[in-house]
Amino acid sequence: MSKIRIALIEDHDLTRVGIRTALLQKEEIEVVGEAANATEGLNMLKKVQPDIAIIDIGLPDKDGIELTRELKSINNGADFPTKVLILTLRDNKEAVLAAFAAGADSYCMKDIKFDNLLEAVKVTYNGNAWIDPAIARIVLQQAQQQPTKSDTTTAQPKNSVINPETEDNLDTINPYTLTERELEVLQLIVEGCSNAIIAERLYITVGTVKTHVRNILNKLCADDRTQAAVRALRSGLVG
Repeated sequence: MSKIRIALIEDHDLTRVGIRTALLQKEEIEVVGEAANATEGLNMLKKVQPDIAIIDIGLPDKDGIELTRELKSINNGADFPTKVLILTLRDNKEAVLAAFAAGADSYCMKDIKFDNLLEAVKVTYNGNAWIDPAIARIVLQQAQQQPTKSDTTTAQPKNSVINPETEDNLDTINPYTLTERELEVLQLIVEGCSNAIIAERLYITVGTVKTHVRNILNKLCADDRTQAAVRALRSGLVG
């Protein structure tokens, strides 16, 4: 099995070292490059062409959003374009929507737990958007404010977690469709917990968690965990 090749662009040395150390605990992950600013970062990304670039928004010479835009422009049409995972302390609406408009694939907060960061990396690598629960609310609110499909082209992730064609159905999800245990699992999914963490908190096996997750996705007509979380928040299934 090939490793997930990751590059880090973060100006704070301790943060960068901490992320690298955490990622390298997993054999399936390889850190192929690092940079402390956007200029060095872009040159490095062109050279190593990683699977995922973890980019901080607050870089000293150019913000991570602009770097993401430049990277996506360079990668346009590439067979295996580098995916971007934004890692930042900024969860304000403007930063979130600007990052996704620039082409970011996933968006995480810097206080993310190690297991959740690994989950975000794997989800992003597989071509889906991983969105922090707080960020999911912002994306959801933006979608609710947009009255027509033509207005939704720049504010959501490339692999949108909200499908405009099914949006009208999200308010009608019956809470009794899910069992009490499934609702508990769904709440933890919204909080960004991995299967292992859910199993630990609910005192069940990981295999049982996977079964619950599969049932939840089927009942919510969701393609992945992030889409299920957004639909759960929109319908009021969880808080």
